[in-house]
Amino acid sequence: MGAMLERLGKATDSSLYCSLTAFLHNAMVKKRLLMSEDAIFRLCSDKEDFVFSKLIRKLFFNSLIDFFCRGRCAWYLSFCMRDNVIMYSFQRSEEDETKCLLQLSKEVISEGDGMDVLEQLDHNEEELILAEYESDDEKKVISGLEDDDDDLEEEHVTKIYYCSRTHSQLSQFVREVQKSPFGKDTRLVSLGSRQNLCVNEEVRRLGALQLINDRCMEMQKNKHEKKSDEKMEGKRRRASHAICPFYSYEQMQFLCDEILVEVKDIEQLVALGRETKACPYYGSRYAIPAAQLVVLPYQMLLHEPTRSAAGIKLKDQVVIIDEAHNLIDTITCIHSAEVSGSQLCCAHSQLLQYMERYRKRLKAKNLMYIKQILYLLKQFVAMLGGNVNQNPGYQVVSQTGTVLKSINDFLFQSQIDNINLFKVMQMLSSLFGFVERYGGPATTVKTNKENQKLAGFQNFLLTLKQGSDKEAGTPWTPPVEAENDQLRTASPLMQIEGFLSALTNANQDGRVIVNRQGTVGQSSLKFLLLNPAVYFAKVVEECRAVIIAGGTMQPVADFREQLLSCAGVDPARVVEFSCGHVIPPENILPIILCSGPSNQQLEFTYQTRDLPQMMDETGRILCNLCNVVPGGMVCFFPSYEYEKQVYAHWEKTGLLTRLATKKKIFQEPKKANQVDQVLMEYAKCIKRCSQAGGQMTGALLLSVVGGKMSEGINFSDDLGRCVIMVGMPYPNIKSPELQEKMTWLDKTMPRAAGQAPSRVLIENLCMKAVNQSIGRAIRHQKDFASILLLDHRYARPAVFNKLPQWIRERTQVKPAFGSAFAELRKFHRGKADAL
Repeated sequence: MGAMLERLGKATDSSLYCSLTAFLHNAMVKKRLLMSEDAIFRLCSDKEDFVFSKLIRKLFFNSLIDFFCRGRCAWYLSFCMRDNVIMYSFQRSEEDETKCLLQLSKEVISEGDGMDVLEQLDHNEEELILAEYESDDEKKVISGLEDDDDDLEEEHVTKIYYCSRTHSQLSQFVREVQKSPFGKDTRLVSLGSRQNLCVNEEVRRLGALQLINDRCMEMQKNKHEKKSDEKMEGKRRRASHAICPFYSYEQMQFLCDEILVEVKDIEQLVALGRETKACPYYGSRYAIPAAQLVVLPYQMLLHEPTRSAAGIKLKDQVVIIDEAHNLIDTITCIHSAEVSGSQLCCAHSQLLQYMERYRKRLKAKNLMYIKQILYLLKQFVAMLGGNVNQNPGYQVVSQTGTVLKSINDFLFQSQIDNINLFKVMQMLSSLFGFVERYGGPATTVKTNKENQKLAGFQNFLLTLKQGSDKEAGTPWTPPVEAENDQLRTASPLMQIEGFLSALTNANQDGRVIVNRQGTVGQSSLKFLLLNPAVYFAKVVEECRAVIIAGGTMQPVADFREQLLSCAGVDPARVVEFSCGHVIPPENILPIILCSGPSNQQLEFTYQTRDLPQMMDETGRILCNLCNVVPGGMVCFFPSYEYEKQVYAHWEKTGLLTRLATKKKIFQEPKKANQVDQVLMEYAKCIKRCSQAGGQMTGALLLSVVGGKMSEGINFSDDLGRCVIMVGMPYPNIKSPELQEKMTWLDKTMPRAAGQAPSRVLIENLCMKAVNQSIGRAIRHQKDFASILLLDHRYARPAVFNKLPQWIRERTQVKPAFGSAFAELRKFHRGKADAL
């Protein structure tokens, strides 16, 4: 079943959670009734080593199900331990095979370049030789082990996956669970990225998510290799590599138990991880099977590889996607991919030098796939008009512009249509830890052309990162940026693997954008996903029910047509439910204003909004509002550029000075790290003016639709007594990506009410942005505010009907400014008298 839920008010999270708790409770009771004491007793008697039989009989009626689902039985653990032994023994066999290969190579290589290369190799480099790559159809033994692993996996109890857009929203939901009367009886686990959950300060200092992921995986591999290294006899001891002290199975298992005992948000989970010396990232994953409520961000649920790696099982479970107004854009963004010319050239250079250095040590199959990857990179750079053997920063593109191609056309034109991308991707992923694993500080080593002695692979990689004086015609080596102070750089191979994965989509579901700009390094290849339902269908097919919820879901046609219908969901199984707002009707005054104080018609199209008279009329409207609206006013503009243009015009004409006599003016910053400071100063100014009285009545915040303050920021009470929307924020229809999306919709979607699907898309994108922005005000039952929509086009029925119902049913359309101003003055004076 699919459901779209629109609910408003302060207790929205609580209302959702109470419904979830009732469902979980009923599911647990049903499961307990299906089991009998005799059946459990027979199970216990069959196992002589089952030491918990008395405990189970004692706890049968209150905690038996929990006990079994968490897999703490001795016989179950024995199976898990046996399975781990099998998997580790297989890993050791791979390591032994590699060591045997190295020994044979030393015996075979006895003359020429082979001996020179061997002498240059350090013992640390032995682990950088890939074991023989095997494609899917060759992994018979491995697949058998994986099947056994699936059979022995811990059982997942009935659970609900709750997703939201940001970690702060998830933490807010968890706090609501903690405050509820059911919080103590709910097993909840919060999932997050390594960037949010890592407690290893050495790794956290890397900052970037990709760097943190790379370093974490590297330290895990070091831990697995340490034991076998220590047992090597008669060999030179390898240099020691860092091992994460928090990656301990026993401690993470203890952390898992602590997570399930009491509800914890991300911050509490991290604090507990530091206290117990256990990794919260992996400890939380261990708790998933026994958890009843799993809280996680969008990306972890919607991206199938991430979902699988985390151990998330959606079969017959319930998924709730909250704050889902941008769900379609999120799915599109997650499964789109972009690589720059610089990344392609960098990867080609590193991989080529890796292959040349270890050519005689790599197996033939590995060499074949590495050469295929090099060929792919070469052809991709050629599509950008460049050469992989030259510096992309200095290769000027002769024909600039943006070209969109179908997937098949791109594969044929780049001459890679005969390559199995699936096998290449598997090989590429196995190279992640080899090409850049031991990259040290790129600014510490100088390459000496005359006397180039390599001391291990670390120094070798430093030469890849360090710009060196090599003869013309040699592969380009990426230069080092002066401001780079990180210990290592993120691998471009991950970006390239994502792009290759995107190319495996069906031809009709996406497009490749070839963007040639200035130089090859600035140019890029981008995959644009057109059909997000392809990936959402996998979620819908497995789940028992999917609930798409949000505060401002209108208009919902996009969800119904682009996601659910295209995913194969029967329309009869889709339920729509919309709640009203908790505030009384007299606490809100929405007005559509068609003309300004000088009778100038308000129509902010691309052709008219830049006219001086339109900007002057907007300023005069705000000046009048500042005289009657107390506290804070928030004015939304369609873009940063237009807001800056209007601000400069007002400054030039003196309107800004007039506004500043009543309200202190603040502008939304473009940089995210400055938003909190601006909001703090904005709130302080409003509070100071309300306490001091005088001529200044508050503050005016000039914000941007789709910016940092149009989503997730609540302008409650005096922070937002009036919200003004300047014009209609239609997207840029000249964008090649949007044009391609419109074309695809017109070809695949039916016409609705006589309108082309592309036209409906444009209006829906505009109104979703409007609804999100004006929804920043009125956040609780006693709050009040006025809403002013400055454009006569809002009065058109097709547009008007896409406003949220709780706003639409109270909206007044005012053709002239005089009557609108009278209503606004009456509204705010009445509220001031009531206070």
